[in-house]
Amino acid sequence: MSGISRRKLILGASALGGTGLLASCERIGEGGPSRGGLYGISERLSFTVQRFLLRHQPLVREFSPDAISAVFPTINTTDPDDVAYRRSKEIGFSDWRLPVRGLVANPAAFSLADLKAMPARTQITLHSCEQGWSAIGGWTGVPLAHVLAVAGLKPEARFIVIRTVDGWWDTYDLFDALHPQTILAYGMNGGALPIAHGAPVRLRVEQQLGYKSLKYLASIEAVDRVDGLGQGRGSMVSELSFSWYAGI
Repeated sequence: MSGISRRKLILGASALGGTGLLASCERIGEGGPSRGGLYGISERLSFTVQRFLLRHQPLVREFSPDAISAVFPTINTTDPDDVAYRRSKEIGFSDWRLPVRGLVANPAAFSLADLKAMPARTQITLHSCEQGWSAIGGWTGVPLAHVLAVAGLKPEARFIVIRTVDGWWDTYDLFDALHPQTILAYGMNGGALPIAHGAPVRLRVEQQLGYKSLKYLASIEAVDRVDGLGQGRGSMVSELSFSWYAGI
């Protein structure tokens, strides 16, 4: 790391995190997820340093079409065992709706056609999995920021809660939720999003590890705090001992 020593980086992060960083490094921001002990300290430190380094919202690297991986692995759910989902799949998801609610002025339930009518973004990016593999894929969808703007995100909203058909849930602060490359993807590699990759719509959060890019979206909710959800750790995966913040 040229120009910045490890010591200076850590000291800078401590200053950014406030004087109580090492004393009680349990919560990432007011109302944010909390975790005690050394794990909580390390996660807060990582979060603070990366927020400082990425404060101008740079884009992650994008690749040319010839870099797309021939095989893009699928893990966890590849076809939800849910009656409503299976029924919707049989009719091409024509009845599918994505509710956007919570701290928004105009709660709505968007159809797949609604999302496709919004401004689209296509990006070819590297998916880094916590299980040790990576692959490059092309994704097309609408920026989450645009959907939240249409719904009228209220000033008091600070986090976005996303839930899926197969029971997963996660939360994101607005820094990541409003990033230009955070999209609701309905297309992959020039075609429709495959069932195994989260059809009809999945989330792509390119600044974090793959498990933050949830598949099979069921709802979006804007809230002012997430410390009251579940065990207060901010996500289902965090309750399974992964980090809430998985920045790369």
